[in-house]
Amino acid sequence: MTNATLHSYTTFDGHRRIATGPLQANALALKRALEAGAGGPVLVFDDGTGRSIDLDTSGTEAAVLERTAERAAQLEAVRQPAGDNDEAADVAEPRGRGRPKLGVVSREVTLLPRHWQWLAAQPGGASVALRKLVEQARRDHADKDRSRRASERAYHFMVAMAGDLPGFEEATRALFAGDVAGFAQRLEAWPADIREHAMRLADSNA
Repeated sequence: MTNATLHSYTTFDGHRRIATGPLQANALALKRALEAGAGGPVLVFDDGTGRSIDLDTSGTEAAVLERTAERAAQLEAVRQPAGDNDEAADVAEPRGRGRPKLGVVSREVTLLPRHWQWLAAQPGGASVALRKLVEQARRDHADKDRSRRASERAYHFMVAMAGDLPGFEEATRALFAGDVAGFAQRLEAWPADIREHAMRLADSNA
């Protein structure tokens, strides 16, 4: 998932896309659509997750922008998937005394005795061995993880916006099967903005 998708939001008025970009721009689009009596429903989606989010559009546009800036900061703090930015993740972790460079976080791990015995026999001990194993697994499964996240965010969007459209179940099966051509084919009859956005979210390279 690239930063372009991870840090963008999209607003729909019914089947029509009315904004894509920073959260503040979407908040203003939402406010103006509601005040204009939009047919709706008007929904704002987090493109990093595909889920709809609630925004407070009461008051002046200046007030909306100020509140939305705080909301955007909150969302950005929790939406970054693990592995997309190793350096940023290391900086963001609380840093324990005695480990200023690693930012180590202590948490409980439950293993069988034979696992602990094997870990203890590794160079550097259990902690070093576990970190190496996790890093190797992250590298080995990076492509699969990106594909899974893309399918999940597209699915969340589709449930909200296309659950009653023709071919929804077939499109969902093609999405999770990784059948790109089949997925696109089953979306052909959908409204253009919904079809294009679903395909954008489903693209792990988007």
